[in-house]
Amino acid sequence: MGASVLIILCFHFTPDYWRDVGTLDAYWQANLDQAAITPELDMYDSHWPIRTYAEPLPPAKFVQDRSGSHGMTMNTLVSGGCFISGSVVVNSVLFSRVRVNSFCNIDSCVLLPDVNVGRSCQLHRCVVDRASITPEGMVIGENTDEDARRFYRSESGIILVTREMLAKL
Repeated sequence: MGASVLIILCFHFTPDYWRDVGTLDAYWQANLDQAAITPELDMYDSHWPIRTYAEPLPPAKFVQDRSGSHGMTMNTLVSGGCFISGSVVVNSVLFSRVRVNSFCNIDSCVLLPDVNVGRSCQLHRCVVDRASITPEGMVIGENTDEDARRFYRSESGIILVTREMLAKL
């Protein structure tokens, strides 16, 4: 009776990452998932590189405002070219070249490229379209009726803000 050679191979399989982002709620959630401590799609995994064009931008900059107000950023992705001055930004995603002026509170938001958030704004659970400029003191996500009148508000309460909507205010 001859000896047999048995080769055993083991592989750790994980399901492919896929998110349907066809609705405002799904788009908002898929972006905020990336700001989680351990996102399902780990963009920092060197074994699974992201191959894309990276626009040459300066690094994000965080400063205190002239009155000495210190900001805070936590559980947030901040892209290159962003500038945050003495504001609090939590559980959010800031795309490239976003500017957040002093005394703002931003929570659970997705700010697309070139957004400029005016001083003393309060943004909560919203997606702000590219190149939008929110006026000083704007409050979004606190008053359901007012948000639905001025912007698009999904059934679950996510608010879409566009340049055109802001221009009508």
